[in-house]
Amino acid sequence: MITIYIKCRKFLINGIWQGCEERKMSKVKLKFWLLSPLALGTILWVGDAARGTEATQYQLTTPVSDNAAPVIATKETAQFPEPTVTQVKTSIPIAESQDKPVPITVAQISEDTSNAAVLEQINRYTNQSGTDSLDQVTNVSQLRDVSPGDWAYEALRSLVERYGCIAGYPDGTYRGNRAMTRYEFAAGLNACLNQIERLIGTNSNGVDSSDLETLQRLVQEFQAELTTLGARVDNLEGRVAFLEDHQFSTTTKLNGAVIFALAGIAAGENAGGGDIDEVTAFGDRVRLNFDTSFTGKDLLRTRLQALNLDAFSGSSTFTPEGDLRFADGTFGTDSGNDVEIDALLYQFSMGEKTTVVIEANAGAPDDFANTVNPYIDGDGDSGAISNFGTRNPIYGLVGGAGIGIRHQFSDALELSLGYLASDAANPGDDGGLFNGPYGALAQLTVKPFDQLTLGLLYVHSYNSDLTAGSNRANLRSALADNPNLPEALQPFSGLSLPTSSNSYGLQASWQFSPKIVLGGWAGYTATRTLSTLDGTIDRGDLSIWNWAVTLAFPDLGKEGSIAGIIVGMEPKVTDVSRALRNAIGKDPDTSLHIEAFYQYQLTDNIAITPGIIWLTAPDHNSDNEDVVIGSIRTTFTF
Repeated sequence: MITIYIKCRKFLINGIWQGCEERKMSKVKLKFWLLSPLALGTILWVGDAARGTEATQYQLTTPVSDNAAPVIATKETAQFPEPTVTQVKTSIPIAESQDKPVPITVAQISEDTSNAAVLEQINRYTNQSGTDSLDQVTNVSQLRDVSPGDWAYEALRSLVERYGCIAGYPDGTYRGNRAMTRYEFAAGLNACLNQIERLIGTNSNGVDSSDLETLQRLVQEFQAELTTLGARVDNLEGRVAFLEDHQFSTTTKLNGAVIFALAGIAAGENAGGGDIDEVTAFGDRVRLNFDTSFTGKDLLRTRLQALNLDAFSGSSTFTPEGDLRFADGTFGTDSGNDVEIDALLYQFSMGEKTTVVIEANAGAPDDFANTVNPYIDGDGDSGAISNFGTRNPIYGLVGGAGIGIRHQFSDALELSLGYLASDAANPGDDGGLFNGPYGALAQLTVKPFDQLTLGLLYVHSYNSDLTAGSNRANLRSALADNPNLPEALQPFSGLSLPTSSNSYGLQASWQFSPKIVLGGWAGYTATRTLSTLDGTIDRGDLSIWNWAVTLAFPDLGKEGSIAGIIVGMEPKVTDVSRALRNAIGKDPDTSLHIEAFYQYQLTDNIAITPGIIWLTAPDHNSDNEDVVIGSIRTTFTF
């Protein structure tokens, strides 16, 4: 027979503080002490004996069983059989007050019995792990295993209805009849503390003072567990943050685009006034991007490209006007599906708002600047089919190897800077980063509101051309690379004329409805010839203008499909200085570029785009008959 004397003011039953004057110790509490390593090993003296206070006597006469259900003690004396023990070691005093201790005689369980109980508890928690994630409940009646009249029901109802800080399990149970660990109780207490703290912050009258006193005592009792819990959470958050920052492997991802294209000229005359043969060409362009990341926030891109469509400017029209975006470069006729490294760049962030792009080969402004032509600028894979319709031709003055920087001041303001040299790998006197052809770009992109985007562009370039427009507007490359020049320029064919240009552009895009986007641009280029070529040509200046108005209709007919219309004037020499007036002259007339396309999204990875281009006065010369170009582009993306 074990006799326990105790006097308490507040008593913790199954993780809830209960007031008491005279209470029996429940069998659950007794088992806690029986299992305590303190009772198995050493004797703890909790305090001095309580002074002058009568104790209520409780007797345990019922055998203690590991499978017995928890019992809450009542005021009447509970009788339980005695547990099996090896020996009675001593008594542990529990303080009734700060002055007078009351002795409690505790039986020591055998080591085998203790280990079996611990193993059983571990197995029980393991079997329940699949359903132990917590969900918030708003009413205690949602918890199926607690019924009215139970102490847990009343406690839960009070806390949930007043503070909403108690959680249950997904199967609708609270499991209040199961013993909690002190860490489980500390986690629940911490949730209630946070909830009450929020209530106090918003409404000082929203929390009852008695609840605050209860919480204060609970915090004192579970201070060690709360501190440990906080440290564990901090460590866990640190590990999660590390994993989020490093949840990638240094692997290379392949993505690409393959174009099959039918293209031909239906009618018209070339820049020299000759008839153009009506020939339909079928060709391809393949781009394979190998994207690699080393930190999860950077990008190393290696692009392989092969194509076999010659440019119309080199094979039939003899003017950069109307060249297709997915064909060879201006005046190009040597495309033979040779595989080569096209774009080679490394992109990384400097801080949260700055992105740096190092271009080793074939860099372009759209790698670091917004060309402000949504839905239409697809770089040949999608959108416009022509070089001119893709973006403002001023961007064509910048390309090659170098560096680009994009800094975002805010969601509404962005600055892009770049310097690219097209012959950077050449160590000769007329090559390299600074002695050969180059282009330097600065652009300010402004978004007054979400639907409107504006771009202010400046480009300074040396020995670079616009890659669209008339032969005169691309004077350096026309003289050097076009063997079929207009009659007025033929005396200077084959010359390598150095030039320098300053260009200014304004781009705008306004999506005034989800299905319609209005855009366009205007560009002005001032080009100066820098050498007389031993008296062959005088130094002088050319004024070059271009403009366009665009309409895009996203999701027309089918989600992902796009229809587009481009009407504009490709780069035209509108004026020349007196020194060049006789030798070079200005473009005599104005040719309109009228383009329409419809990109039908057949599947997520296949798009078919028929398109047509109409040039009203090829090479800005009305003596040449209108040119009509047709194309059907099929793009496979993966």
